[in-house]
Amino acid sequence: MPVATRLIILDFDGTIADTQPLIVDSMQSTIRELHLPARSDAECRAMIGLPLKECFMRLLPIDDSMGDRCAEVYRRIFDEKNHDGVVTLFPHVMETLRELHERGLLLAICSSRGRPTLEGFVKSFRLEPYVSMVVSANDVQRGKPDPEPVRLILQRIAVDASEALVVGDASFDIMMGRAAGCRTCGVTYGNQSAADLKKAGAERIIDDFAELVGVVG
Repeated sequence: MPVATRLIILDFDGTIADTQPLIVDSMQSTIRELHLPARSDAECRAMIGLPLKECFMRLLPIDDSMGDRCAEVYRRIFDEKNHDGVVTLFPHVMETLRELHERGLLLAICSSRGRPTLEGFVKSFRLEPYVSMVVSANDVQRGKPDPEPVRLILQRIAVDASEALVVGDASFDIMMGRAAGCRTCGVTYGNQSAADLKKAGAERIIDDFAELVGVVG
């Protein structure tokens, strides 16, 4: 008999909120400001979900110190461009989170985003009543696709990996969840395709956040 789901661990960017235009714009602005080799929007988009410094280290032929510089410049530009209304929740997110919470499921957010902006988004979207724990890039030594962020959540909330479902829009989310021993679900409306998610090993694929209710039964 399948183990019932008690905990849903949700990615933020590309799963809960549509941050893609702002992230790609900020990445491109960073590349231009630092006079680095040009990259397409698609190449930038494929990096979303990784820790910030790693995004640029994978995207560009740069050394460690320039990776730090990219992350620093990006954070400044992102904050400058992040006005009210620029980032929105995906359709059906709020009502689905509310329903899952009312059913007694525990909800956590696991993001490669830094804690200040992640907490800012959680507060501005009024997600706090539904989310038991938030893990950011600042809370772990090794970010996605390493399983450390998920393992931290499982330990703090005291839930076995077999009782948890990791949900994300990127292969990095799926790889992280699988490495932690959790079940995984990919969403197709974010930053990567269904094919990418299946290749990473996603057990379920959904096209709308509302379908998550059916995934957990």
